[in-house]
Amino acid sequence: MTPVTLLTGFLGAGKTALLARLLRRPDLRDTAVLINEFGEVGLDHLLVEPVQGEVALLRGGCVCCGIRGDLKAALIDLHDRRRRGLVPAFRRVVIETTGLADPGPAIATLVADPVLRHAFAVGSIVTVVDAVNGARTLDAHAEAVRQVACADRLILSKTDLAEPEAIASLRAQLAALNPVAPVTDLTLDDEPESALLTDDPTGQGSARRWLCAEVPAASHGPVGAVTIESGPVDWTRFGLWLGMLLNRHGARILRLKGLVAVAGVATPVVVQGVQHLVHPPRHLPAWPDGTARTRLVLIGHALDGALLRRSYGAFTGASAVVGARAV
Repeated sequence: MTPVTLLTGFLGAGKTALLARLLRRPDLRDTAVLINEFGEVGLDHLLVEPVQGEVALLRGGCVCCGIRGDLKAALIDLHDRRRRGLVPAFRRVVIETTGLADPGPAIATLVADPVLRHAFAVGSIVTVVDAVNGARTLDAHAEAVRQVACADRLILSKTDLAEPEAIASLRAQLAALNPVAPVTDLTLDDEPESALLTDDPTGQGSARRWLCAEVPAASHGPVGAVTIESGPVDWTRFGLWLGMLLNRHGARILRLKGLVAVAGVATPVVVQGVQHLVHPPRHLPAWPDGTARTRLVLIGHALDGALLRRSYGAFTGASAVVGARAV
């Protein structure tokens, strides 16, 4: 299946500058890009010529499409054009959202649609945060908070224009909102692009980061993170707990990521979800740190960590919930 990277970030964060930088790389020529309107982004200098309406070729060989209607229709049309040889072959898709977009509906389209899920797979959610205005934006706009909380990777832009104290404070805000997402400085990192599009959010490297992530003691306003840790659990009982959790609290849980140690299974199972949707479970070949332990990180609005851990223990029977850090 073709992996889809969601590139998001609030208005003026620098998504377009990052996207233009991505599309200049020769090693990313086999990329298809979906954007909302050609006229809204500064990619005109990269366009070569339209190919049948809404599709354009870029000088680097990428395919660029405008989303003028439904995301599902745009993806199906792009997939069909590739199948019929009407556009160059591509190995990945990048979707640039609008600055006010909630990532949840786009992920829901990819995960839940019976047609799309056979052709496309959710890759990373990458969120760009403006170092100059990011703190004020997070305080004022719930959309920006959701974009950060849902991210697999955070990109700090414009750090060359911000004071060091402001950058440090913003990093603390981001860590409180999303402790499992690594932060890349777009100004200092010479080549963040390859990591953005090749980093597997359910791979060994990402799983190691989830296990090692420290959840700050303070949350960002009503949004914060809760960790749950235990030994191996029965998969059926765990699934029942997860289903009940999302049924009752799905609107408040923005992101769920974790590794599950399943009783009787030697290797870990990756579980992750965005809001009320859970991605298909994925098995890893080995434990990243060599130790079989379940570790979940839940990010959301006003989550009661003690209550969540009690319900987890009651459903799974994992009475020895260890190492969980309260928020």
